[in-house]
Amino acid sequence: MSYAKVLCVGLVGVTGHLVEVEADLAPGLPAVVLSGLPDTALNEARDRVRAAIVNSGQHWPNRRITVNLLPATLPKHGSGFDLAIAAALLGGSGELPLAPLDQVVVLGELGLDGTVRPIRGVLPMVAAAARAGITRVVVPVDNAAEAAVVPGIRVRAAETLHRLVAFIRDGVPLPDPPARRTSPPATGPDLAEVAGQGLGRRAVEVAAAGGHHLALLGPPGAGKTMLAERLPSILPELDDETALEVTALHSIAGILPPGGDLVRRPPFQAPHHTATVPSLVGGGSGLARPGAVSLAHRGILFLDEAAEFAARALDSLRQPMEHGRVTLNRSRGSTEYPARVQLVLASNPCPCAKPAGDTHCECTAQARRRYLSRISGPLLDRIDVQVTLTPLRAADLMDSGEANESSAEVGARVATARAAATARWAKLGWKVNADVPGPYLRQARWRLPRTSTQQLRRRLDSGALSARGFDRVVRMAWTIADLDGRDRPGAEDVAEALTLRTREST
Repeated sequence: MSYAKVLCVGLVGVTGHLVEVEADLAPGLPAVVLSGLPDTALNEARDRVRAAIVNSGQHWPNRRITVNLLPATLPKHGSGFDLAIAAALLGGSGELPLAPLDQVVVLGELGLDGTVRPIRGVLPMVAAAARAGITRVVVPVDNAAEAAVVPGIRVRAAETLHRLVAFIRDGVPLPDPPARRTSPPATGPDLAEVAGQGLGRRAVEVAAAGGHHLALLGPPGAGKTMLAERLPSILPELDDETALEVTALHSIAGILPPGGDLVRRPPFQAPHHTATVPSLVGGGSGLARPGAVSLAHRGILFLDEAAEFAARALDSLRQPMEHGRVTLNRSRGSTEYPARVQLVLASNPCPCAKPAGDTHCECTAQARRRYLSRISGPLLDRIDVQVTLTPLRAADLMDSGEANESSAEVGARVATARAAATARWAKLGWKVNADVPGPYLRQARWRLPRTSTQQLRRRLDSGALSARGFDRVVRMAWTIADLDGRDRPGAEDVAEALTLRTREST
């Protein structure tokens, strides 16, 4: 037999596509030709596969070898095709009967000694195979637990090419994936540790309950970073659907923790203020890789010292905030990554960071305005909750904190509020109030009475509030009503939402 075919999976972004790895061996000068839009890493598979086959005790066919990856128009990248190429070559040369690999997806990178090494993106690859009707996969041992997360798939783990050959030729069983370990309870900073800042705590709670973006402004030491870092502790765990999305992204990026379990806690990304545009939204040559905004999908993207970020980097987040996804066009094609995040900004009021009115502050009013103007108006207009924190008092700082609510107590209210919003919008496909389009909230069924929105409409007419800001205040009013157990927002809910939007302390 001079022809053989083995199934594999290629990734474009987070989308997997079934790939047929064909091998044809013909008379002629010994050579290996690889076709099907391979990238550099995949082109180098010729040398890796040859060495792995020889060092595994198998015969290398000295013939003209053509390896084709179908569909040929789909860009292929990475080293995850190595094991499938090796199996196809050995099948085409007559060394192996490939019947045991019929309708089996084979994934893995080969070392020169024939070991099967782990690869990135196994979870979305196996999920794509399942969608195509495949029920059996062979993956590297270190990826087996991750692959076993996908329901309806029988996973077998390959340690070496020699073990795979023994499985195909002699029926020696491959090991099952290891048993899934129970993840320990999440631990981290608690909201009870934040001294004072009642307005800031309320802002964080409203942001968590409704999925709203948040901006915290104020002097150093006021608790901006502490509040932001404790926001994940009051968010509910991800459901199965969103956990699969997040885990797939982390698998592609190579940051999935060992153990192969689904990522259940909302991710938290806090890039340094020197971060570039590609590091935030994604980039790279060939096919772009996910950036921080995609790695924070369904979680928190925290930009501490936001005014120190480059203006171009901050403004690059405006489209992802609106659309919940990032589309990156590169030379080898277009890649789309999900990017539905809660953006949290924290910033000092001026370069010297002294409280307003402090005798030691040397910043003029113009300098303070110039400093905060680094965060552009269009970006701030997309931030739902905007509060200015005041300096802590000695009484707040010396308090034992026993009276402060813990993350568990606040998280319980957040979970109840989110459940109410999900029940209200479930038939329309929305889970949190921040996802609801403004025009829908202005329809007759959901429109708030004029008496409740009088102040809001007056600000809109005077130009003090944009149409986008109007909609975001209404969404926050719905969230506040959910937190307080009311079916519909009233005038007091709109007033509180407006306070949280306009940075006015109460």
